[in-house]
Amino acid sequence: MDAVLLGLLAGALFGALSVAVRFGLGRGADPALGAAVITSTAFVVAALAAVPSLADGLPLGDLWPFALVGLLVPGLSQVLFVLAVRHAGASRSAILIGTAPLLSVALALVLLDEPLQPVLLAGTVLVVAGGAVLARERARPATFRALGVVLALTCAGLFAVRDNAVRYVARDVDPNVLQATAASLLAAAATATLGYALRRRTGSTRTELRTAVTAFVPAGVVLALAYAALVGGFSRGRVALVAPLNATQSLWAVVFASLLYARSEAIGRRTVLAGVLVVAGGALIGAFR
Repeated sequence: MDAVLLGLLAGALFGALSVAVRFGLGRGADPALGAAVITSTAFVVAALAAVPSLADGLPLGDLWPFALVGLLVPGLSQVLFVLAVRHAGASRSAILIGTAPLLSVALALVLLDEPLQPVLLAGTVLVVAGGAVLARERARPATFRALGVVLALTCAGLFAVRDNAVRYVARDVDPNVLQATAASLLAAAATATLGYALRRRTGSTRTELRTAVTAFVPAGVVLALAYAALVGGFSRGRVALVAPLNATQSLWAVVFASLLYARSEAIGRRTVLAGVLVVAGGALIGAFR
């Protein structure tokens, strides 16, 4: 499977992740505990999938950089992402995070010496235009808070750093994609769990843990699949190609949220237009790579 297909697959799965997190929050689970459950579940899934590859060895020297990246993304970012969905909704969070390719491409041009191609630049501009349209919408959910926008944009910045870091590592080594995914998610689970432990309220009960597990395990499974697709994409293609394709998560999130949470998400024409602009940028890049 080439970089374009993997980038598009990652976008669809990350779009589904937004809605899966929205589902978990709707069950009343603690967001910080939810982030720990999501990343821990994702690690277990990735580790089990990577078991057959251990017959070829476990190159720890090639895997530790992926673990280092995982501390930041999806470690820290998953906590912020869950909170962003809580305050801004699944569709809007995904669209705002979809602006990450602007910074991803800029960093790749400077740090990785990737070539500046007009088509890639045009696709990135469309992605960012979608974010601008979303910022001007008037109809928003009753639970919408500006803090969600700040958190989503922070995630976008972290994802841009992640994109370039993974590509930088993957172009010099050829790790097993599932092993690299498991290494990243192990570090992410450790970060998210530590974050919850530091803010754990006195009197937390096993009931809260059971609630969080039931609510967020589906999101963890989706995260494992999405991250594997993304790592595979960056191991085969440039940041300027894969990152905007991954940004199609914006439209997928709008589609999935409109099917399940259309009323509570207050999805209107501007929301749909924002998602269309983002996916148009990804399609442009995929068609003229």
